[in-house]
Amino acid sequence: MEDRNNIKKVAIVGPESTGKSTLAEQLAAHYHTIWVPEYAREYCSKLTEPCTWQDEINMFRGQIELENQLVAKANKILICDTTFITVKIWSDYMFGKAPQEVVDELPKHPYDLYLLMDIDLPWEEDPLRDFPHLREYFMEIWHKELKALDALYVTVSGNNSVRFANAVSAINNNLNII
Repeated sequence: MEDRNNIKKVAIVGPESTGKSTLAEQLAAHYHTIWVPEYAREYCSKLTEPCTWQDEINMFRGQIELENQLVAKANKILICDTTFITVKIWSDYMFGKAPQEVVDELPKHPYDLYLLMDIDLPWEEDPLRDFPHLREYFMEIWHKELKALDALYVTVSGNNSVRFANAVSAINNNLNII
């Protein structure tokens, strides 16, 4: 396994139902490494009440902990199926603000490259997805948040194999991992 300081971190982010998990799994296989699943998905699947402020904090902490556990197992590159920026975006939308510890941690937890998934895929129903009518809104928010972090990011579009090829091209063109 690689020294965790030499691991390049790629975050796959974007609005709901844009193929993040599928792409994360495909990229991990392509680069012979592992991927960090979205902690919030499993967490939310166990909730019996609407998501609370404390749940958002728990998801933030859980995502960081999971990523920290898995980075040691990565091979040159760690593929992250979303990041805790999602907690900030959802909290801002649902509660009007984000937990301060999330806001404080964002600039301290950078990724080498963000792949922002475009909303050009058809919406797929899922009990954990809430806002099919707000995809454009959230796409604008993602651009705004990534620019605020001065993050290196590429918007990835296309269906199926085209999306995968565009993601591989973005990684190969922006990161020296080979």
